[in-house]
Amino acid sequence: MKHSELENILKNYHREAFLWSRQCCGFEDELAKDVLQQSYLKILEGKAKLRYPEKVKLWLFSIIRFTAIDELRKNGKWLPIDDSFDLVEEENEEVEMDYQKLLMRLSPMQREVLLMVFYHQMTIAEAAEILQIGLGTARTHYERGKKKLKELIETSQTEAENGK
Repeated sequence: MKHSELENILKNYHREAFLWSRQCCGFEDELAKDVLQQSYLKILEGKAKLRYPEKVKLWLFSIIRFTAIDELRKNGKWLPIDDSFDLVEEENEEVEMDYQKLLMRLSPMQREVLLMVFYHQMTIAEAAEILQIGLGTARTHYERGKKKLKELIETSQTEAENGK
């Protein structure tokens, strides 16, 4: 693919790419900008090749995701899925409806599948392809993530109503 065509693709998807990069980086803006820049460099230098033009968005999101994982590992911030854990709230912590924090309490895989499906309007099959997992596994993470997020929202609402 020509350099100018790649530039047009990156321009067309820049906003969504930045938002995805931000989500992959735990909502840290500066890290997300660095990851996005590194991803763009990989693409423009030909290190990442687009094999299926009809799957441009999936290709771009995959590059961003793996670049973010590499960067988080370098910074010591990456937890493998097996090591994920639920955060425990302190009792005196003031609770408000901060959906970003609630999303961060999901397992990384649940969070990624939900964000791709709800926020980036992808199908579960597309999310599975980006995450390089089976469709059944993606569906399981999707359903469990929705259930857990619903519980977290209900708990936060109850605590807010009780003045905690």
